[in-house]
Amino acid sequence: MPLNLLDAVPMGAGEDDAYLGFVEWAADRGFDLYPAQDEAVIELVSGSNVILSTPTGTGKSLVAIAAHAIALSRGGRTYYTAPIKALVSEKFFALVDVFGAENVGMVTGDSSVNPDAPIVCCTAEILANLALRQGPSAPVDQVVMDEFHYYGEPDRGWAWQVPLLLLHRAQFVLMSATLGDVTDIADDLSRRTGRPTARITGVERPVPLHFSYARTPVHETVEELLQTGQAPVYIVHFSQAAAMERAQALSSIRIVSREQRDAIADAIGGFRFTTAFGRTLSRYVRAGIGVHHAGMLPRYRRLVETLAQRGLLRVICGTDTLGVGINVPIRTVLITALSKFDGTRMRQLTAREFHQVAGRAGRAGFDTAGTVVVMAPEWEIENEAALRKAGDDAAKRKKIVRKKAPTGVVNWGLGSFERLVDAEPEPLVPQLSLTAAMLINVIARGGDVFENVRSLVFDNHEPRARRYALARRAIAIFSTLLAADVVEIDRSGAGAASIRLTVDLQPNFALNQPLSPFALAAIELLDPDDAAPAGTGTGHYALDVVSVIESTLDDPRPVLSQQEFKARGEAVAAMKAEGLDYDERMEALEEVTYPKPLEELLAQSYEVFASSQPWVRDFELSPKSVVRDMFERALSFGELISLYQLARSEGLVLRYLSDAYRAIRQTVPAEAQTPDLLDVIAWLGELVRQVDSSLVDEWEALVNPAAASDEPVVPPAPPSVLTNRRAFGVLVRNELFRRVQLAALQKDDELEALDPDVDWPAALDAYFEEHDEMLTGGSARSPRLVAIDETPASAGVWRVEQTIDDPAGDHDWRIRGEVDLAASEEAGTAVVRITEVVRL
Repeated sequence: MPLNLLDAVPMGAGEDDAYLGFVEWAADRGFDLYPAQDEAVIELVSGSNVILSTPTGTGKSLVAIAAHAIALSRGGRTYYTAPIKALVSEKFFALVDVFGAENVGMVTGDSSVNPDAPIVCCTAEILANLALRQGPSAPVDQVVMDEFHYYGEPDRGWAWQVPLLLLHRAQFVLMSATLGDVTDIADDLSRRTGRPTARITGVERPVPLHFSYARTPVHETVEELLQTGQAPVYIVHFSQAAAMERAQALSSIRIVSREQRDAIADAIGGFRFTTAFGRTLSRYVRAGIGVHHAGMLPRYRRLVETLAQRGLLRVICGTDTLGVGINVPIRTVLITALSKFDGTRMRQLTAREFHQVAGRAGRAGFDTAGTVVVMAPEWEIENEAALRKAGDDAAKRKKIVRKKAPTGVVNWGLGSFERLVDAEPEPLVPQLSLTAAMLINVIARGGDVFENVRSLVFDNHEPRARRYALARRAIAIFSTLLAADVVEIDRSGAGAASIRLTVDLQPNFALNQPLSPFALAAIELLDPDDAAPAGTGTGHYALDVVSVIESTLDDPRPVLSQQEFKARGEAVAAMKAEGLDYDERMEALEEVTYPKPLEELLAQSYEVFASSQPWVRDFELSPKSVVRDMFERALSFGELISLYQLARSEGLVLRYLSDAYRAIRQTVPAEAQTPDLLDVIAWLGELVRQVDSSLVDEWEALVNPAAASDEPVVPPAPPSVLTNRRAFGVLVRNELFRRVQLAALQKDDELEALDPDVDWPAALDAYFEEHDEMLTGGSARSPRLVAIDETPASAGVWRVEQTIDDPAGDHDWRIRGEVDLAASEEAGTAVVRITEVVRL
């Protein structure tokens, strides 16, 4: 039996016993500590803070495990923080494997698992808000901050600085491969915590890197790397589209042998490639080419990582997100450019960005060296090709017209490459900010509020001028809170005036969806009876509740951009049909955007809510319709992706739907949940589960989350779509209502494509001879207008009937069909065949 870490480093172990126990456990796992690891563990058992700035591949994760074990042996509570939820989740499962599910918890803002455990994995913002709320007395004995270079991020750096300022009792472990000079941070940390701070940096990589600059086309460079035994190769791009284009281009060359293709096919087995992107990915991975970026479904990304870990993929085309702690073993990193768009402008890579990505090369225990190849710009590659073609002929070489970088393009060259290779990471710049939510958390702590705020804004890592700006910001926020009666000053006591909140904050204030309190207030304005008075909703309560929740979620920008693009295309077509000239069309087009249900009501409610809760202005309300759009159009996940051409963003779309599902379940109180809303919730949860069950079901397997290395790559199939009767009923109703919507628009061709055995044109002609229109509003899609007969289920079918809602209320037209249960189970959605459209 392998040695258990908690037995090796038991409760109450002294410094020597804790050190020796961990070394024994590591050896039992096959790890001989590198000198830097050994030094770090010695410093940890002696109680020092540790700043571990060592290259990728030097085992920082093992040091983090040692830190957690030492904290537990002292009866303490230890926090692991990381910048992104994916990395928090990955470390959570890894730590559960080492310490057991009962000892590890996770809090990411929208997920909470065993949050009272002695080891908590969380995003940096979670710990920062905890530090603000509870101050030095917070029950935090140790903090392990991974990817600490995020301290210098303009938007998020505050979350890495705040715990250092306030958690004086804690032992800190700050880790990153690219920290630069941290002298000031180390000195300040020792001053605050009273502990020595060990800086372990400048360590030589156990797997050295060889750098080169390539002036040959990418496909030729890749072929040479493969032929010289330097696979697996990770090709770094700075957009998802470029990564996909590269995979497509490389699929035309021979990457793997016949035997390797067979091995990949055996490993993949019956993996479900159910989406359009998935079918493309299936073709690539079977050719030995992986794709890896944040827009992929989690199960596709995990498939690529698993195949790569087994050595089955020789080339992976991905983005620079690989630099943030993702576990993909790589021999060679091929960087396609030294410039990137940072969301604001095109610029050259910083030394930190370059070394974050380059450091992924070289597999400890596999490679004696790693390779980093940087591609020259296209125009330089073309010039080099022209020179090679000219050979030694001086006359030909003289005639060559050398191409230059296009005007306005951020250029790079051999000099840029050499500078980055030799450059140390830039010094971290502190980025402390102050918001109303942060100030409210400090006030909620109680005690001497004035001194607590003064300490936060003046005793920090910021330069002098920045501290005074923070002080002015604090005064302005406090004045707003005072005017809104959120805080009050009590001068009745004999001593100094005290400051306190006049409202009760929920325990997880600013830790979960920050606009949830507003959402609750807005939902109270809606009438559960769909016959709502004008101005308080659209007449469909369940979908209005969904719209309230969606307005509080982060924007899925690719979806909204495509919705707007489609809406503008439809608007232009309509305006052309109406005869509007070009200038009129362009002017009108400025007003067309993506759908924003309840926009006016939500804006008014937000202003009213903010007048008494001004902290809410720190968070932007954003009306949108993604979940609602899917439900109203009766779209499946695949149809949504196809309609808006979002194949490269499947993962982002699914994460949004998953976040919406969690937010609706967690935010809407039981008394506001009508049967129709429960139907929508059940439908949304089942939709997410069928696309990628891990996002809903992963926490149900906490006891043994780590898969053994010899288990198949194929993840467990999602549960049968028939299991959740309520959700399946919604899927059936959606399929029927899809026909109603198309029929209302008289789209004969689309209806005939869905139901080729039904004479839709004749049926619609007959219907519209009697009625002017076919209704599709809230009442038209009521469950009361759908009959489902499950009694023929023994034959593998249900019989269904949709009543059409006509203006006269006659309800004398019906759409009848069958649900094929076996086909539905196979497809993961309702498979409905329409048999007839009849008038009673």
